[in-house]
Amino acid sequence: MAGAAVALLTSALTTSGCILPLPDFGGRPEAAAVSPEPGWRLCPEIAADLLGKAPSGYTFECKTVKVPQDWNKPDDGQTFDIEVMRARATDQRDRIGALMVNPGGPGASGVDLAAYLTLGLPAEITRRFDIVGFDPRGVGRSTPVDCYTDADLDATFASEPDPVTPEEFADALALTKRMADGCKAKYGDRLGLFATVQAARDMEAIRLSLGEGKMNYLGYSYGTLLGAVYAQLYPKNIRAMVLDGAVDPLQTSIESSESQAMGFERAFDNFAAWCAKNKNQCPIDGDARAVVDKLMQEAQTNPVGNPDGRKATAGWIFWGVVSSLYTQARWPDLGQALADLQDGKSEAIFALADSYADRDANGEYTNLFDANAAVNCADDGKPASVEEIRRLQSEWRQKYPLFGAPLAVGMLTCSVWPAKRDPYPTGKAEGAPPILVVGTKGDPATPYEQTQKLADMLGVGVVLTWDGEGHTAYPETRCINKHVNDFLINLVVPPPGTVCPPQ
Repeated sequence: MAGAAVALLTSALTTSGCILPLPDFGGRPEAAAVSPEPGWRLCPEIAADLLGKAPSGYTFECKTVKVPQDWNKPDDGQTFDIEVMRARATDQRDRIGALMVNPGGPGASGVDLAAYLTLGLPAEITRRFDIVGFDPRGVGRSTPVDCYTDADLDATFASEPDPVTPEEFADALALTKRMADGCKAKYGDRLGLFATVQAARDMEAIRLSLGEGKMNYLGYSYGTLLGAVYAQLYPKNIRAMVLDGAVDPLQTSIESSESQAMGFERAFDNFAAWCAKNKNQCPIDGDARAVVDKLMQEAQTNPVGNPDGRKATAGWIFWGVVSSLYTQARWPDLGQALADLQDGKSEAIFALADSYADRDANGEYTNLFDANAAVNCADDGKPASVEEIRRLQSEWRQKYPLFGAPLAVGMLTCSVWPAKRDPYPTGKAEGAPPILVVGTKGDPATPYEQTQKLADMLGVGVVLTWDGEGHTAYPETRCINKHVNDFLINLVVPPPGTVCPPQ
């Protein structure tokens, strides 16, 4: 079964990872320059570019690991480059090993996440582990999939999220197919080689290149799926694995999309209730759902302009809303952005949408969405047909008024994807130690209901619950941190049924 982590592009709402609050570290000295280990090169500039300055107390080292393009043909001489970064605390005490991290997406950069986590993770973790991030095949600094144009991505995000008329739907299908065909023209048969099962084998190659006896792993969102596949392939090579924001691998792409529609509707209802009680932080005129519906409807005929020349179409408004539901910390930003739109100002809603889209001020995109489609569609062994999508669009519009139809339309990407499929395994991780599966009750992108399902599938999963809002839980609260840290450091699993309070 495959396709559980549906595509970001056009409507599927799998995150590009957790959003960690980064403290102000202005004035801190840069990371000290030391000699790297053989095979590694110093790369503090990566952390400096992301964070403004490479934080003190760490050495940042990078290396490139070559892996077969196709692990089913490991000796054919065709390789991909996998970029790896290691952040090592200079005051490590009683080092346990390397902690490999993945932020999800698929398509997000693990190298970037490792840099962010030097500031985001508790000190007791960074003192005991090297933080190792890698860009999976197809992503970022590794051999990338890069076949979507900025103009086509702008058109996609601006387009009507629920194309109702036959003409609108035909236009959406034509754009999606043209973009997919462009990827096939550029990459040919290689386009089918970015499946999760291939990336999991890359992880084993990285472990061996690090010289680590056992794998320690922290995966967020889609990273839980990647970790689950690794656990099935290499169960005895794991020391500790934490999967936060669980994807249910047994879901079909249709089931996953509907689950996300339900999750985002629930998250938006929670936002709307908060908004009604906190008008000082959410100064909109009216009920939040009614306001969004009206703004999107008005945008179809009279979109608000933006200084960069774009128009705040229903599509851009939709993605601004989506972006804000991944973390409760962004609810005030959404409230203000909606109030601004009511006043004829669109800068704030574009800032939120651009954050989700990974679009910079120059209108340039990363390859997040190219890689996302390549991975998800390679994984999806039984994609929905165009006819099924059209039917579900109508059904889900009634069941999930804001998110249902767009989630259905989002499945068009894999429906027309012109590459071979390579579904991941969905069995037990026999021989693996306990795996900690963390779920958040208010998670929109990977709804909480998937947490126990992933734990049960693996057979060795232990569930830790956060009764909070947003996508992923660690490191959000003292309770969550206590249990995850104790598991990573001492291999102590939480008592059955452990639920951490919101704060």
